[in-house]
Amino acid sequence: MINDVKSKAKTSMDNAVKSLDVRLSKIRTGRASPALLDGIMVQYYGTPTPLRQVAQVNVEDARTLKLTVFDRSAMKDVERAIQMSDLGLNPVSTSSEIRVPLPPLTEDRRKELVKVVKGEVEQCKVEIRNLRRDANAALKDLQKKKEISEDEERAAENEVQKLTDAAVKKSDELFDTKQKELMAV
Repeated sequence: MINDVKSKAKTSMDNAVKSLDVRLSKIRTGRASPALLDGIMVQYYGTPTPLRQVAQVNVEDARTLKLTVFDRSAMKDVERAIQMSDLGLNPVSTSSEIRVPLPPLTEDRRKELVKVVKGEVEQCKVEIRNLRRDANAALKDLQKKKEISEDEERAAENEVQKLTDAAVKKSDELFDTKQKELMAV
């Protein structure tokens, strides 16, 4: 029973850190990355469709993404979806593909993005602490039901705390990495 609580807490904390990593990958640095366009939805024949299902996204060079749209009739829709996103990008169409040049980031914009990243990391830490609280509550319930002893409960709580510390450390490492990426000129 204790192992179930610990494994559930570990899995949930790992998922929280993975989710943070995905959210941080969508925050653009100065480099082109196909993950930058992952959150964009295209109105494809009246249905919101993820961009990746409508076009292939490749990195052309360090500051340019190249999209090859599968259905040429949807090129205007793809272009419009990129323009309407909050990424501040202006796509350029040719007859067969769309190029998305990434403008260089200003110092102020870099600092704003670091604040956004910090907020995402704090949100992840709160989620991790909530998972720790839930795991500890489950352990207390087991102890109240006399299914485990107080010593076992204390030992399990210490192990849950170690899991929490490890997950918080991973989220801090992700923050440090992303901050260095953003502040690099």
